[in-house]
Amino acid sequence: MISTKGRYALRVMIDLAEHGGEGYIPLKEVAERQEISKKYLEIIVKELIKGKMLIGLGGRGGGYKLCRQPEEYSVGEILELMEGSLATVVCLSKNAKPCSRAATCKTLPMWAEFDKMVHDYFYGKTLEDLL
Repeated sequence: MISTKGRYALRVMIDLAEHGGEGYIPLKEVAERQEISKKYLEIIVKELIKGKMLIGLGGRGGGYKLCRQPEEYSVGEILELMEGSLATVVCLSKNAKPCSRAATCKTLPMWAEFDKMVHDYFYGKTLEDLL
């Protein structure tokens, strides 16, 4: 399940993409338009900056803006930054310890196929597509 953190991060990114021609956008404006607590958005934006998805500028005339063009952001990279692995089962997550049952697991191919569909779907969508 995608948490509010992941969903709100997408909404922030879409909002900034929509208003990107206006330069740096104050978080207060994004919070008002998206009807999300500014305090909660501060946490989300901090992670987006750390993940090199946004640029922030403090002071008068400051705010946030995208680092790249909307078509250069995949939904998948945003969700994984905020949510961590989108893997369905632990054994398919990045850096997972090898499973002793992998060679004989009857369900592993199904989980791997499902994970590939999820990955391809989210990485095949961009912010531009959501605009």
